[in-house]
Amino acid sequence: MALLTRIRGPRDLDRLTMPQLTALAQEIRGFLVEEVSKTGGHLGPNLGVVELTIAMHRVFDSPRDRILFDTGHQSYVHKLLTGRQDFSRLKMKGGLSGYPSRAESEHDVIENSHASTVLGYADGLAKANKLQGHKDRPVVAVIGDGALTGGMAWEALNNIADCRDLPVVIVVNDNERSYSPTIGGLANHLATLRTTQNYERFLTWGKEALQRTPVVGQSLFDTLHGAKKGLKDFIAPQGMFEDLGLKYIGPIDGHDLAALESAFTKARGFGGPVIVHCITEKGRGYHAAEQNDEDRFHAVGVIHPDTGLPVKSSGKDWTSVFGEEMVALGRERKDIVAITAAMLHPVGLAPFAKAYPDRIFDVGIAEQHAAVSAAGLATNGLHPVVAVYATFLNRAFDQVLMDVALHKLGVTFVLDRAGVTGTDGASHNGMWDMSILQVVPGLRLAAPRDADQVRAQLREAVEVGDAPTVVRYSKGTVGPAVPSLGRIGGMDVLREPLPSDFPAEGGGDKRADVLIVSVGAMATICLEAAELLAAQGITSTVVDPRWVKPVDAALPGLAAEHRMVVTVEDNGRAGGVGCMIAQALRDAGVDLPLRDFGIPQEFLDHAKREEIMAEIGLTAPDIARKVTEAVARLDQVTVGA
Repeated sequence: MALLTRIRGPRDLDRLTMPQLTALAQEIRGFLVEEVSKTGGHLGPNLGVVELTIAMHRVFDSPRDRILFDTGHQSYVHKLLTGRQDFSRLKMKGGLSGYPSRAESEHDVIENSHASTVLGYADGLAKANKLQGHKDRPVVAVIGDGALTGGMAWEALNNIADCRDLPVVIVVNDNERSYSPTIGGLANHLATLRTTQNYERFLTWGKEALQRTPVVGQSLFDTLHGAKKGLKDFIAPQGMFEDLGLKYIGPIDGHDLAALESAFTKARGFGGPVIVHCITEKGRGYHAAEQNDEDRFHAVGVIHPDTGLPVKSSGKDWTSVFGEEMVALGRERKDIVAITAAMLHPVGLAPFAKAYPDRIFDVGIAEQHAAVSAAGLATNGLHPVVAVYATFLNRAFDQVLMDVALHKLGVTFVLDRAGVTGTDGASHNGMWDMSILQVVPGLRLAAPRDADQVRAQLREAVEVGDAPTVVRYSKGTVGPAVPSLGRIGGMDVLREPLPSDFPAEGGGDKRADVLIVSVGAMATICLEAAELLAAQGITSTVVDPRWVKPVDAALPGLAAEHRMVVTVEDNGRAGGVGCMIAQALRDAGVDLPLRDFGIPQEFLDHAKREEIMAEIGLTAPDIARKVTEAVARLDQVTVGA
């Protein structure tokens, strides 16, 4: 790493020759494979942008010139070139974030890791520069072809193009993929640009050939050059961008440093909005990634650097349980269709797509469209299952509310990676879904506690034809089944006090101390907390409501048989399940103290899930300690009375 260790900031690149820059690119690829294989992370996207990032930092002067990354998972090379070369704790507590982070460097302007937003930021930053008199500060926005399938990107393009003197350089990192291969009309257009003969080369040939033609050659060339817009559309149909008023440069070989520097230099000097279309190869330089057709090692766990194989195998995860059940449902019901937003493999729908290729729709990074398209499918008699990460449903809230729920349509939304997800940081924790969905009239929300309940509650959800349903589950390995002792209303009883736990006949309060309402994947923690409470002589009942919206009608009556109620959920406390249960108790006239445990309403730093849960007090010992204190206060009130 002789060259890489000499790079402490972008301007250190200025001293390197082109052969040295080529060698640096190879060093960076070797570093990424070696380091990311130890920690896990977004490997493939970063292997694809090595030369592109080097060239950007050579031509543009960060942080004076703002360089923004859409989604941000391809910013590892940017981190290396801006002095952050300790990847030993990548995505771990106290280590580097897997995305841009303003806390890490002045070179990181935004730290969004939701796609299709960077052009909106660029529009605002460039307009602010203009108003403040900074005319010589271009804003550079790096966006992938996958993110360009998002509607927000095109809203921003429409506004950027309206300001012809706005110095915004839009770098399209075109690797034909988001996670999986990019789909849709835009993808087809970019594919045409990739495979069509370059216009400038054609025009140069035409000029030389025609000018060699006696008498009429020059006049023919002048006529041809005057009609170059039509010729461009014929030779390389880039008119879609130029019709918007955006200067187009490309396609450029995204691994040719000299070509990239030349293109970026031209774009920097143009003074208005420019698109630089770069063709890159995701996973470039790492054979295992190049041979992986699924996602080119978009994101990997800990792997063996030579083979690319996982170092250790984990148990079955929540996602694969859902994927298997979807295939079974598809076999049983011809009306079941599936929708994904550019995440076919990550959300577990690849097996369904293989089994029923005509019944799967990948809409690109467009969650809003996914929800409305699902509404259309449901209106015509099908039952769509829309599978997205919990954090990404935030974008489609209006469509869930006004296009699905208002029309009382049977659409099932399956939310993967709900609750605390950990290492991807603040934007990927699925901690808002159960709060924002509480306000949707008629919507029903299920939180399965184990694999058996994922299967059962998914089946219950798709039976609902007159309202939206939601099934949300956690990230990672699904634990062992948590058995039910019985059912009260629609709630599963997971633990109940023994008769011997109560005072002898004739004295004392016959009610159990605590009703613990466990939501989804928190069941094991709640049962552990109940055991710790029992050791303190505190009796408890643990129930899993299964469907947390609406609140089960039997819950207030059950609560009245206890001295206090405790709710435990991996969702934000504000407006979550605990709030709704408290409201249901008040409405039913059940006046009991309630203690709600959940995620505080703050953005959580990246760390392992268990580390975050410990920090926010969502562990069995934390819950048991606080409940013990609450029961002690109740006892003091009783004695005082």
